[in-house]
Amino acid sequence: MATRSRRSVRKYLIQKPNGQVTQRVQAVGPEHFGVLCFDCAKARSKFTLANFYGSVVIPPQTVAHTRGHLQAVVDQVRQACAQHQLHDLIVAIERTGEYHRPVQRACKQANFDTRLVHPLTSKQFRVPADPGNKTDDTDLAAIFRAAVNGFGLVEPVWPEDYQQLQLLVRHRRDLVQKMTILCCQIREQLHALMPGYAECFSNLWDSGLALPLARVTGSAEAIRQGGGQGLLRLLVQHQLSTRRDSCAKILAWAEQAPAAHPQHALLLQILCALDDDRRRKIQEITALEQRCAHYLARTPYVLLLVIPGINVVSAAEVASELGPSTFYPHANAITGRAGLTPPRQSAPANGPGASRRQPHRLQPLLRRQGDALEESRQRRTLATSQGDQDFQPLAIRHGGGPPIVSPSVPSGRPLHPAQADGVSPQL
Repeated sequence: MATRSRRSVRKYLIQKPNGQVTQRVQAVGPEHFGVLCFDCAKARSKFTLANFYGSVVIPPQTVAHTRGHLQAVVDQVRQACAQHQLHDLIVAIERTGEYHRPVQRACKQANFDTRLVHPLTSKQFRVPADPGNKTDDTDLAAIFRAAVNGFGLVEPVWPEDYQQLQLLVRHRRDLVQKMTILCCQIREQLHALMPGYAECFSNLWDSGLALPLARVTGSAEAIRQGGGQGLLRLLVQHQLSTRRDSCAKILAWAEQAPAAHPQHALLLQILCALDDDRRRKIQEITALEQRCAHYLARTPYVLLLVIPGINVVSAAEVASELGPSTFYPHANAITGRAGLTPPRQSAPANGPGASRRQPHRLQPLLRRQGDALEESRQRRTLATSQGDQDFQPLAIRHGGGPPIVSPSVPSGRPLHPAQADGVSPQL
């Protein structure tokens, strides 16, 4: 009789695995273990040094974010450690966007064990002790409590390829968001200049005629006065191609178009400037996507491209936010980091559903991936039902096998290439 394999029981931990200092404290003794805390701002920070018991060695002081001042703090801490016999030391820095990075780099260059404390964690340790009293000193005390209780977390070191890919992907995402705002502004200006003109095209941005013709004519009256022959001459003169029915729609619109904004010339200048900016951003985004593809090909996340519904951009976004797949022991760790895990409560008060954690950058990415995978699955299911062999699922074309597309429920399982590192995808 075959025996069923038992699942391994997860070890119960009080402290975060990458924030534990228990063994180090036991090795040197609590009175000889130091905790250096930093509460960072943009141009300066406040710091204090205490031993594990909380006895203050260096009282709270302010340091400017300059090389000389930070080096002076390092020298002061080393002198205090020698004077008070602190044989081991960790540095706990509260995360503040990019403002804590100069302090973090200075401590790492000094070979200090540098750890980060999330602002939400420091708040949870501050509010019970100092409710309604948020100062730099109370923040430092909260950072100290978080660090000694295992919430000063070691930040994993990312390889250079992943760091550069993350910068490129986030810059591209920022440009896409700015271009979205530009498109909204262009639509508003175009409607004021030529009311109803945008409705002549199924897709204003994919059309090679809509905006170039609007920039040339600038009004319904100019199209109406030229008529069909004048419109054709403009198309030939500016090398614009279109279908005959599109010309008919434009002429019909021009005959019925209402009066435009009185400041016609100024609106046309604004429209042209916005459209020029949009074209430049398209070129920049295209160049960034090419560079993202270069770095993506140097990571195992390139294997995600074998899944229908995932393209280079979406795979690069996932790779840039997840980092090396070795950081995640299993696929559920990805959705857990994104905040998509179900709540674990002894007595749920709000019923089932997703966790109410602060959404991580990964959360919208995984949701978009799920939507894209579901859309691709529906298209291929429809094509299969119609007997189209070219669009049948790969598992059917290759004689069965595991499905390669997951449902639309956001899950980290199809986005975890750790098992495929250095292994060709099996289709």
